[in-house]
Amino acid sequence: MKTTKLADIKHDSHEIDAKGVVLGQLATQVATLLVGKAKTYFTRHLDCGDFVTIKNAKLVKVTGKKTEKKIYTRYSGYSGGIRRTALKNMVPDEVVRHAVSGMLPNNKLRSIWIARLKFI
Repeated sequence: MKTTKLADIKHDSHEIDAKGVVLGQLATQVATLLVGKAKTYFTRHLDCGDFVTIKNAKLVKVTGKKTEKKIYTRYSGYSGGIRRTALKNMVPDEVVRHAVSGMLPNNKLRSIWIARLKFI
């Protein structure tokens, strides 16, 4: 069994059209490309992922009543520092970025993978 070397890794570029695609399905597809799991030489501890560009992020489809009911929460750590934002008030790029980020593993490579995600 041959181990993957850094010289063997190639970072390809993909462009995905998000028009009419469900948010969760788009996020799983993008996360798989960013991590590089579909590559034959994939290794968990190396950065085998690709660059991904998403166009028409504002036309991504959200099922059900999520546009009115889904709330994103963040907390600063201070008292009274909780912030809630509804899905309909967020920028579409940030909604997609948040969904993709939630589908990536929590490790040191996560910030590198998210930096490879671009929007048109």
